[in-house]
Amino acid sequence: MLKKLVLTGAAGKLGSVLRKPLSAMCETLVSTDIAEDLPDPLPNETYVKAELGQLDQVEPLLEGADMVVHFGAIGDEAPWEQILNSNIVGAYTVWEAAYRQGVRRVVYASSIHAVGMHPKTDCLDGTERHRPDTYYGLAKCFAEDLASLYWDKRGIESVCMRIYSCDPEPTNARALSTWLSHDDLVRMVTAAITSPTTGFSIVWGVSDNDRAPVSNGRASFLGYRPQDNAETYAEAVLAKAAPMDPQNPEDMCHGGPFAIVPLGESGVAMIKARSVKS
Repeated sequence: MLKKLVLTGAAGKLGSVLRKPLSAMCETLVSTDIAEDLPDPLPNETYVKAELGQLDQVEPLLEGADMVVHFGAIGDEAPWEQILNSNIVGAYTVWEAAYRQGVRRVVYASSIHAVGMHPKTDCLDGTERHRPDTYYGLAKCFAEDLASLYWDKRGIESVCMRIYSCDPEPTNARALSTWLSHDDLVRMVTAAITSPTTGFSIVWGVSDNDRAPVSNGRASFLGYRPQDNAETYAEAVLAKAAPMDPQNPEDMCHGGPFAIVPLGESGVAMIKARSVKS
């Protein structure tokens, strides 16, 4: 059991899923976010409100930590100034604080949007060039390169998890290939923490989907073995799905809707607006 884990973005959609399983892996879990507090604190969990863009607020949290699980960021496309502070400067403060405090490893919530403009006809294996679809995706590129730099120059291990669509169940045709179940999210993060060594690694955050457009062969040494499969939901999902358009980047690029959202504008808001109209 680890002595101390730090979880950023603990109040977020995915951070909330991880709090309990992470608490079971360590003596002390320090959770942080910009919310005033967290619901139902765990017995070994301490919550600290902090701004990721402020190194003097982040560094004290990592004192004595074995690893940091970094999920804190704006989880959507947003204006450049917001992305810059939370997602880019925030990534720097986490890795720099990890270096200053002697933290061994950063487990990072990267995203498919770092390579979202690659066509779906390309099966990605982690060696492809960055091809972001948004400022949000660009920030993920920066953080991945930062992770690589801090491994090469400062010996901080990192696992960059390129998460696709993490929901309780797949809700659209795209998700039949991109879905990551909550249980498999926990399995992936657990593997990233417990792997004996990682160096700088990239792993695809998808479940064991028959239609998955990526290969985790290069990351198999981490021990991540997803167990859920979106195909279980395929018949019901496809019965409601509209035909895809081979001329539409949204349908043909790995980034899905983010491939067409205007820079700086919320992709989540666009998706919600569509669902209201339908």
